[in-house]
Amino acid sequence: MVKKVVLSVLVSLTFQVNSQAEDIYERNCIPCHKKLPTSLSQMFMKYLESYSGEKNVKTIMKFYLKSPMVNLSVMSDLFIDSYGIKKPTKLNDKELDKAIDIYWEKFKVFDKLK
Repeated sequence: MVKKVVLSVLVSLTFQVNSQAEDIYERNCIPCHKKLPTSLSQMFMKYLESYSGEKNVKTIMKFYLKSPMVNLSVMSDLFIDSYGIKKPTKLNDKELDKAIDIYWEKFKVFDKLK
């Protein structure tokens, strides 16, 4: 009986933590990108094309989101001229890592290729 209660609590806490992490991505990434003509999926492919692997993509994204610079952007000059460069994120490192991890999981292609 005690094992069932402990297991139930652990499952509930895991779900709550995952839900909070998902909420970080939904609240901080989706609203701004809805206004742009390039989807998050298309931007992901540009990051992947430019920086190749998971570690590189996540590292450059984190650096860029904290300190946006034209030379780090994967977007075209026309896009940047039209929409500019984003403002630095207000997320702390832990929240930013969670948001980037969620983004990676949503759009990665490696496990989806057959």
